[in-house]
Amino acid sequence: MDQAPDEEPEHEPDYRFTLANERTFLAWLRTSLSLLAAGVAVVQLLPEFAVPGTRGVVGGLLAALAVVTAAGGVLRWRGVEFAIRRGRPLPRQRLPWVLAGGLVVLALFGLVLVGLRAFA
Repeated sequence: MDQAPDEEPEHEPDYRFTLANERTFLAWLRTSLSLLAAGVAVVQLLPEFAVPGTRGVVGGLLAALAVVTAAGGVLRWRGVEFAIRRGRPLPRQRLPWVLAGGLVVLALFGLVLVGLRAFA
């Protein structure tokens, strides 16, 4: 069977690279599950903040970050798998920056909420 001209040949990589890629993917999924659990905990377990509805906003932001992390982990796994099977350089990753930025925003929001409670 002839190969299309724009397709690159694949080769079976060293299994250690594939397994390392899979472990990294699973770490992204664990991070996503932790963010989702934190979102549920904020909504269900914390007392109401000084500003009404804040628990829902914080919980929703954590859940949204969980979705982005899980989806980004899948895309990263697929991109790396594609690269190692074709001998290409690994793709650049933006997901750590997105996750870190989202957590910084949530932490700053938490500091504001703590400050409001302290001065109330």
